[in-house]
Amino acid sequence: MPQLTEEDNMPPEPFTQPDLVFQNSTIRQTLRITTGGQRIRLRVSNTFGLDYLQVTAVTIALPKAGEGGNITGSRTIVTDTVKILTFGGQHSIDIPNRALAISDPVSFPIEPAQVITVSIYLQYGQTCGRVTGHPGSRTQTWICHGDFTKAEDMHHSSTKSTFHWYYISGIEAWLPKQNRAMVLIGDSLTDGRGSTDNGNDRWPDLLFDRMLHHPYARNISILNQAAGGNRILQDEKGPNVLSRLDRDIFAQPGVKYVLIFHGVNDIGTALPDAASQTEIGDRLIVAYKQIISRVHAFGIPVFGATIGPFMAPEAAKQPYSVLMMEKTRQRINDWIREAGAFDAVVDFDAVLRDPEDAMSLNPVFNSGDYLHPNVKAYRAMADAFPLGILEQFEEGVKGFE
Repeated sequence: MPQLTEEDNMPPEPFTQPDLVFQNSTIRQTLRITTGGQRIRLRVSNTFGLDYLQVTAVTIALPKAGEGGNITGSRTIVTDTVKILTFGGQHSIDIPNRALAISDPVSFPIEPAQVITVSIYLQYGQTCGRVTGHPGSRTQTWICHGDFTKAEDMHHSSTKSTFHWYYISGIEAWLPKQNRAMVLIGDSLTDGRGSTDNGNDRWPDLLFDRMLHHPYARNISILNQAAGGNRILQDEKGPNVLSRLDRDIFAQPGVKYVLIFHGVNDIGTALPDAASQTEIGDRLIVAYKQIISRVHAFGIPVFGATIGPFMAPEAAKQPYSVLMMEKTRQRINDWIREAGAFDAVVDFDAVLRDPEDAMSLNPVFNSGDYLHPNVKAYRAMADAFPLGILEQFEEGVKGFE
């Protein structure tokens, strides 16, 4: 999901100057694809820019294994797989502020779960310092001065790396009609905080691995539209959920399912007194109903996931660990399970909670902050996802009925 690159996530020196970033710079990024296809195209976003994003050249290629034999996060590519991307037949494009550009389709056969490399060269950089990116990439990105879009290696005296994606908002593939997509709307737990850098072991990654072996779900791709720190009701790390439904769900091709696993940051950032927590709980329930109504209008089913526990020992200083907030979480989860508003429920709370203390994460699932799960927990979440609901709602829902 595109987010505004904040000050502490700006490109490293020497790629950041006053009012200018990425001048004469190549950005090389790897992406794990959740669908196969013979022809693909790239979405490049300037959603948060205040001026044109002048893209000089873009290529895609297959990565070569880097250190440790990993291709995710690698700075090297297989040069005979390089394809130059064009935009309306041109190698370069100027993308206006708040706009999106889609490349021309290119023949580039890929398999589900394959990793590809995208290299973007900006000759003139971007002004104003407002960069569109995604800080929770958990994937290493390489940057250097000069045009390295076709180069095998990004080895250069200026080369730096960072765990952050820039400008890319998606890869689209030309697929048969039976292929479908499921959009995940979430926060840092779906964005993968607590997962392994370059490991592709967020719970959506692990769920997709499982789906590849399911006779029905193997034809469904996953569009992870999560953002760490994001909220449903208010802008924080990225726009609030209610404001981004059009961009992150309805504007995505092939969407047939939506899952909402969200709300913990709304609860945890509200004041801890009883009146404030009652108010945030009321507003969240209304917001869930709004999301469901809007998605149902397109005939798309909406699945609701319960919010995991976050109570912690006092010494841990977990800011969400307040009994009144826990009561709100329990209230919201009861509503998700019992109201019948969602078409199906994915009970992540039941997966994550401590069998001896339902208000806390299972100790074996704690990444260290008592809020974010670890990789073992993400695997348990992926394993608990009821794949049967995908086939159950194969025909969608009946809109307003």
